[in-house]
Amino acid sequence: MKEIRINDFVEYAIERSDYPLDKVREILKGEKIAVLGYGVQGRGQSLNMRDNGLDVVIGLRPSSAAWKTAMEDGYVPGKTLFPLEEAAEQGTVIQYLLSDAGQKAFWPTLKNYLTAGKALYFSHGFSIVFADQTGVVPPPDVDVILVAPKGSGTTVRRHFLEGRGINSSFAIHQDATGRARERCLALGIAIGSGYLFETTFQKEVVSDLTGERGVLMGAIYGLWLAQYEVLREHGHSPSEAFNETVEEATQSLYPLIAEKGMDWMYANCSTTAQRGALDWFKRFRDAVKPTFEKLYQSVASGEEARITLEANSRPDYRTQLEKELAEIAESEMWKAGAQVRSLRPERS
Repeated sequence: MKEIRINDFVEYAIERSDYPLDKVREILKGEKIAVLGYGVQGRGQSLNMRDNGLDVVIGLRPSSAAWKTAMEDGYVPGKTLFPLEEAAEQGTVIQYLLSDAGQKAFWPTLKNYLTAGKALYFSHGFSIVFADQTGVVPPPDVDVILVAPKGSGTTVRRHFLEGRGINSSFAIHQDATGRARERCLALGIAIGSGYLFETTFQKEVVSDLTGERGVLMGAIYGLWLAQYEVLREHGHSPSEAFNETVEEATQSLYPLIAEKGMDWMYANCSTTAQRGALDWFKRFRDAVKPTFEKLYQSVASGEEARITLEANSRPDYRTQLEKELAEIAESEMWKAGAQVRSLRPERS
């Protein structure tokens, strides 16, 4: 366990060295881990656990496209691949990795399989924190735990295959067996976490929804689009506008930030870039901070949960999603991006 001290704030990180695989396997000996859902998290986490020698079964709707994907990944119908109900009945640990709307819809069925001593595992606090909207209230005699990777399931799997680990948070909502924390941390390492830091279901979901809508996805794209449009409106070519807005950020500067931090990246840019960044970052902070505060309040109040559940429960959800994503893909900015990416030199 590593102490992390920032000013007067102290927290502790659980590292892989605290839970070597032999220890993980001993803790989870005799457990059958039923992963319900095979989206990006379900797929990445289950494959990592299987590769780490755990007893993993997948639960899906047999008519779903994910069923075929799971079979292609080596899961066998009737042996390691089952309908949702059968997998839930078998599992002593149930990893509930359906979409948030899917968790709400399946909950009346799943709760019938949550017998005493089982563990109910989440990778997002949504269903528990917004139980007034989802109806997800676990029985008191099961462990309720969370491991939330700080990245997509694709990254979880990729880092695992590269021998690296992804950062994850963990939380214990309910400890019915006295083993909830031990189970949680063992599972956290088994899915491919490099280290884990403790949180609560409430804090995880509020920070996660704020981050997704903010700098991780919503805000960053909004900023990119605004700069791209200004450059184009002032006569810059699509290629130049994209390179100065997205390509240089993702291919040059962001890796430097990831490697050493923002101060180091600033120190390793030209003096002109340094001066401009130092003069302008506070203006951008002041301009967008009120929007972030509104976003945070919308998340904390449950309004974003309401919007998400309502939109994702509509019969035409998938059609509408594909339409919105197509609009982005067909925009000039991302057509320029496709061309720029095609010109990247291949790694030797």
